[in-house]
Amino acid sequence: PPPPPPPPPLFFFHAHPATPEPLWSRGLGDVYKRQSLEIDGEGKLSVNYRCEAPVGSGLGTTGAINVALMAAIKGSENAEEAAYQFEALLGNTGGRQDQWAAKYGGFNHLMFIGDSVEEMPFDPPRSVRFWLQKHLIVANSKIPHVSGELHDSIWAKYAEKDADVIDGLMTIRMAARKMSKGLDQDRRDLIVEALHEVCKGVDALDPALHDPFKHVVDPLMENRDVVAWKALGAGGGGCVALLTAPQRQETVIESCKAVGWDVLDWDYDDQGLVVNAN
Repeated sequence: PPPPPPPPPLFFFHAHPATPEPLWSRGLGDVYKRQSLEIDGEGKLSVNYRCEAPVGSGLGTTGAINVALMAAIKGSENAEEAAYQFEALLGNTGGRQDQWAAKYGGFNHLMFIGDSVEEMPFDPPRSVRFWLQKHLIVANSKIPHVSGELHDSIWAKYAEKDADVIDGLMTIRMAARKMSKGLDQDRRDLIVEALHEVCKGVDALDPALHDPFKHVVDPLMENRDVVAWKALGAGGGGCVALLTAPQRQETVIESCKAVGWDVLDWDYDDQGLVVNAN
């Protein structure tokens, strides 16, 4: 099965179909992704991408921008699946969660059943949303990665029925259920447990996915400045989410900046894809 979804989506998108106006989306820290789609007098299509987020940041930017592109070309219906299939043609078959998160926004527990996706939206209490926003720090390690390349070796092992990979994927899948319950019921203990289980599952897939972060994260965990963490996206570089202990946010931020990591502003998106037809 494809890996389960990441924590709540962090983007919103605006698609302007069949117009020279740019397609754009705002992500973490007001990082913008822009596309322009033009049709000339002969009916020829021209598309340009521009993104201020670094390649391989692990923020789901590729999925987000391709959902906007598909919606601009043919409307919002099934734009998420079209975006996934488009990326699969380019060699990135790491799962559909980014595209579905980009399309729908909000909080969703996504179930992958064969080639279908079941979306189960839920609305966490304001208390847990505020707690997460206060204590969850997102930092960019500035180490780029290519998701498709990171996935290739894992899916090759999965095809060979490698026990560690299968167990790791199942651990991540079960952690998604626990995370969904923890968010929905404001069970912060379950949220922390779910993040620990995700890390355990990812290590079973390939320890190299976490290695670039360990020199910073391990001391923070040992000192209990951070209670749980997660590599964002495919891991192996890019961004990381750090759930801090109470009153330890500044300590964690200073540790990140000391090694040259950028700490990003983030916010929730409850809207998802928006198509404005001109």
